[in-house]
Amino acid sequence: MADYPTLIHERVALARSGDNPCVIGRLPSGWAVLGDLQFPLGYSLLLADPVVDQLTDLAGPDRAQFFADMALLGEALLEVTDAARVNYEIQGNTEAALHAHLFPRYEWEEPEFSRGPVWRYPPEVRTAEPFREGVHGPLLRDLGRAIAELTVG
Repeated sequence: MADYPTLIHERVALARSGDNPCVIGRLPSGWAVLGDLQFPLGYSLLLADPVVDQLTDLAGPDRAQFFADMALLGEALLEVTDAARVNYEIQGNTEAALHAHLFPRYEWEEPEFSRGPVWRYPPEVRTAEPFREGVHGPLLRDLGRAIAELTVG
């Protein structure tokens, strides 16, 4: 695989070529994907395509589209999972490539963890469930269908 400036650049290139198994679908502003790690279940990202460094690099209409697509993915997560809400994060701390993290949050979560970012969970909890097609494929396809249905209406 060619060298890419960031993991996000690589994942976008893989999505474009059809080689990213985590792709939920193509949205106007980028790619909806399930996270490499599935904690919490349904953890997703929106990867801007074309890749830009940060949100302010997008012109007004493109920026608005990115936010609209992020909200659409969140709505699909709420429809497909039993999440009570979705946390949205755009950090840009380590990867200089625009992407948004979407974390479904569940009623079963302990208050010490549910009242803050998912990053408060211990690493061994956050990393315990890697994406596996055999396990998470149905969720990926259900999210794709939900997005298609939400964009028609």
